[in-house]
Amino acid sequence: MTPFKLTDEFIAEIELLMDSNKDSELKSLLEELHHADIAEIINEFKEEKGTYLIKLLDSEKTSDVLIELDEDIREAILNNLSSKEIAEELEELDTDDAADIVAELPKEIVEEVISEIEDREHAKDIVDLLRYDENSAGGLMAKELVKVNENWNVLTCVKEMRAQAENVTRVHSIYVVDDDEMLIGRLSLKDLLTTSTKAPIKDVYIPKVDRVNINEKPEEVAKIMSKYDLEAIPVVDEIGRLVGRITIDDIVDVIKEEAEKDYQLAAGISQDVEADDSIWELTQARLPWLFLGLLGGIGAAAIMGGFEELISEHAILFFFTPLIAAMAGNVGVQSSAIIVQGLANDDLKGSISNRLIKEMLLATLNGLILAIVLLFFTWIWQGNLPTALAISISLVAVIIVAGIIGTFIPLFLNQRGIDPALATGPFITTSNDIFGILIYFWIARIVLGI
Repeated sequence: MTPFKLTDEFIAEIELLMDSNKDSELKSLLEELHHADIAEIINEFKEEKGTYLIKLLDSEKTSDVLIELDEDIREAILNNLSSKEIAEELEELDTDDAADIVAELPKEIVEEVISEIEDREHAKDIVDLLRYDENSAGGLMAKELVKVNENWNVLTCVKEMRAQAENVTRVHSIYVVDDDEMLIGRLSLKDLLTTSTKAPIKDVYIPKVDRVNINEKPEEVAKIMSKYDLEAIPVVDEIGRLVGRITIDDIVDVIKEEAEKDYQLAAGISQDVEADDSIWELTQARLPWLFLGLLGGIGAAAIMGGFEELISEHAILFFFTPLIAAMAGNVGVQSSAIIVQGLANDDLKGSISNRLIKEMLLATLNGLILAIVLLFFTWIWQGNLPTALAISISLVAVIIVAGIIGTFIPLFLNQRGIDPALATGPFITTSNDIFGILIYFWIARIVLGI
């Protein structure tokens, strides 16, 4: 299959067909495309033409398109659809996707849209999902799944599975419940096919089944599914009743969103923004960290002012200030990035003290190697061994301190329930710059005897 590539020529062709009211040709052209490709096309148009395309195609196709659209485009299009038209789209979606769309609708029309859904069981499931926190397994799960009762025999089980599977896009697992809907295990398709049709399910099901609670954080669900290579995982309520399932496509979205959020934090952006957002929204997201950088620069200048006498007698120290600050920032970011990655993957072992000792030893080794190079360079350049020693010793100390700070801060933030990705951005860079400059001039003063 050749990947779809959206070109200006293709967009122009779509617009020409719309302007010429050649709906049959336009519909034929679009129906050959994947729903994600149609969403990419609609994202290029304004809401009027986007709504035109949504209304042109069948709900079976456009329901999936709506899920793939940018949030602002989807919101604008939904505002141009009637409650009945929105309900028709929702009926074609899995309950988790339908609930996500309903949650974005204005409160005054939600009840009206729900009342227009003809499948009352589907409507009930959507309403049920809306009561869960969106940042939980309950808010992430779908109601569509295949479950069987432990008291059925294999023949009854197969009949029930056929009926249930009609409403499930993809069957990943067959879950087994008791009379109280408590999740007690899962069925192997192989065992089901090779067992007598009269055999009771309670004799063939597998009691071990991974599960998550409705209140589990999506990030934790992602870790569990990644660790055990699961395509789907059942969700149970507080007392263990089976209430839904989470599939791998939902987890991929969670991982993507978390990665984007961490990347923005690391870049010094405090809010979830996109390139197409307004200048004011982008300013609000960036300014706090830029202001922190400004304060850091003022602090560094104030520190250097306290060593004015030292700098006046050994002006060469001033020229190495950017190097010391850069090394402090780089080492701190490297250390914090490794820790944040380890926390994200849940593979950090040992105590904080052991981790700090290891980082200190690593920083010492790196610092000594770099300091030796710097020592010879400065000595040859300036011909002054005490000054070269002062700068080189300072570099070792700065690298060690930066490594410790870069390791400790993300661990500390994580223990306090704060996203440790915060420690890979301007926060860690600025703090290490300040500490680095302070240590640099303080050690230089001691070594040079001033």
